Amino acid sequence: MTKFFSTFQEIIITKHIVIPFAEHGIAVQQLCPHATEVVRRLQEEGYEAYIVGGSVRDLLLGKVPKDYDVATDAIPEEVKTVFPRARIIGRRFRLAHVRLGGTLIEVATFRGPQVSDDDDHAHKNGRILRDNVWGSLEEDAVRRDFTINALFMDPVSGDIQDFVGGYKDLAERKLRLIGDVRTRYREDPVRLLRAARFVAKLGVELGEETAKPINEMAPLLKDIPPARMFEEVCKLFMTGHASRTLETLQRLHLTHALFPVLKRRGKSGKVQTGILMEQAMKNTDARIAVEKPVTPAFLFAALFWQPVRARADVLCSRGMKEYMALGQAADEVMARQVKRTAVPRRFSVITSQIWTMQPRFNNKHGRRAKSLMNERRFRAAYDFLLLRAEEDESLKGLCDFWTEAQKGVEMNTGQGERENRKPRRPARRGRRRRKPAAKS
Repeated sequence: MTKFFSTFQEIIITKHIVIPFAEHGIAVQQLCPHATEVVRRLQEEGYEAYIVGGSVRDLLLGKVPKDYDVATDAIPEEVKTVFPRARIIGRRFRLAHVRLGGTLIEVATFRGPQVSDDDDHAHKNGRILRDNVWGSLEEDAVRRDFTINALFMDPVSGDIQDFVGGYKDLAERKLRLIGDVRTRYREDPVRLLRAARFVAKLGVELGEETAKPINEMAPLLKDIPPARMFEEVCKLFMTGHASRTLETLQRLHLTHALFPVLKRRGKSGKVQTGILMEQAMKNTDARIAVEKPVTPAFLFAALFWQPVRARADVLCSRGMKEYMALGQAADEVMARQVKRTAVPRRFSVITSQIWTMQPRFNNKHGRRAKSLMNERRFRAAYDFLLLRAEEDESLKGLCDFWTEAQKGVEMNTGQGERENRKPRRPARRGRRRRKPAAKS
């Protein structure tokens, strides 16, 4: 604790600066009005409050933030007093969700330094399990992960508070962890992946000290719950920077720790990728760029095709039919991968269907060909066949056949035929016959 506060005081004294509007140039009109309103109302009640984190960083980079976070010295219960409809959520990190004008604003209380001897808050390997120790603005800045995410903007005054040199790092396109690098990675190993994501997304480069221990500490990712890892995979590959993300993960030797089912390159943390996987990343980025939908199911089909194909070949050599072999290989490979990154069943089922439909493309005649085009997953499986042809030229002819076969054919979108039928009019009820009056 003493060492922490000594380092903390040094950071505050040597690096605290205030950047006025005249220097940073972010006008209030560029901010989310609802986030500004949350800050204003908290300040009117006597609390400190700032817009913080990625939104400030993105605005300084000339990007449009997707969401806004607010940091305050008000604890969650006090935030709820100011905003009665706010919801207090979280156990590991308690915070308040405030919804204004249909926009969700996440309001977090300033965090203070961790109590090192509190077993309820820290795992034996240094990972933080809960973080509900409140602190001051300065302490909260030091507790954040990267310097460029520790910028606090007051939309009322227009000033940006910087305690850790984040403004300078952003200008130099440098990504640095705050504090002792190894300790910060142990506190939350997902920071290893966040570092790779920011490098790919923002075009920044890792500082030497921040980059140095990444390869060594990659095994810590196995301690992260698989459900959280699935969320991180989606952030890595489904936000428009998949190609650069894959390159960065490879360069930082993180890929095998993230996807242990993929074949490793020697003893490094890199994996064997190939044309299919790399082209899938480019296609995903291209679809997101034009606002077309993407699904994790297709992403996983491309990522894990190599081990599935290799295992299926072994099963086929033992006499199993290719369709059955691919199905069993899919089950085995996914069972191993979900120990590291969860794959919800709604996606894994589609991924498996994409794989097991591949042998059916060899049936080009008769009813089987027509029935294949009416399958709900035909289009996804066909797109995957095109990807395979990028890697295997012998499939080009097969791709050409199925491309031509689809012309003029009305595809089954999976919605069923009932939606195309005109709704039946309800049958008219006959007039009820009156009972004859009883004779007196």
